[in-house]
Amino acid sequence: MEKKSCMILALDVSDREEALKIAEDVSEFVDAVKVGYPLVLATGLGIIRELSEFAPIIADFKVADIPNTNRLICEQVFEAGADAVIVQGFTGRDSLDACIEVASEYGKDVFVVSEMSHPGGAEFLQPVGETIARMAAQAGAFGLVAPATRPERVKAIREIIGDKLTIISPGVGAQGGKASDVIAAGADWVIVGRSIYRADSPREAAREIAAEIEAGPNGEN
Repeated sequence: MEKKSCMILALDVSDREEALKIAEDVSEFVDAVKVGYPLVLATGLGIIRELSEFAPIIADFKVADIPNTNRLICEQVFEAGADAVIVQGFTGRDSLDACIEVASEYGKDVFVVSEMSHPGGAEFLQPVGETIARMAAQAGAFGLVAPATRPERVKAIREIIGDKLTIISPGVGAQGGKASDVIAAGADWVIVGRSIYRADSPREAAREIAAEIEAGPNGEN
């Protein structure tokens, strides 16, 4: 995934035409599009290949099962045309290894959730987030998911993994995270959803956030 704008669109809509239009409109300003269950369950797995016309696709299925089931899920994801998949780390090393093995076979990437961005994410995942980050690095994952709503956690995880893994960070905008702050804390990409796809002009909203990232936290870059 090439880093240009440092922004990923979380496309959590459920209408096919709306999804395609938004993806096309903002493609100039995002480096990837993240799709999850709302869109795929509503429109079918084929939406992944349709959207891939506009940007690389990250399948946010937060895969969390036994190794064999994880393997089967990841095979379907990559066959559908996704460039990366998001998986949970709390299921353990063997389950994570299964995902990474399949990704390697397809030449694709795996992002591992270290912590989630909502308030509840601090209850159970945060205490083990650093352990998950170390495991992901040892397993050879491509990157981690860390919360834009808690930039200090992004910074802590970056200190643990160094430059071995990339960090994508959800929670910018509607959840309260600020894009430039999270990039400064060590994230490679921020993930933005509602602030873009619910805007009157998704293209303009994406452009403004991209400009904020480029300017940096103090607006000086």
